[in-house]
Amino acid sequence: MLEALRPMLQQDGGDLEFVSMEGKTVKLRLTGHCGSCPYALMTLKQGIETKLQELDPELVVERAE
Repeated sequence: MLEALRPMLQQDGGDLEFVSMEGKTVKLRLTGHCGSCPYALMTLKQGIETKLQELDPELVVERAE
């Protein structure tokens, strides 16, 4: 699923990196332009987390530094 989301971020000069998963919490790192974007948290929560919750509604996405 993450691989399907990466092209959208790459179009804006960014990318997505899986860091870890602990229980239902997925830690991801946004890189490139997405890593420093003021909307990065919104991208993680309203974009990526929403898509991942289609697979498992209990998943939570956190930003890894």
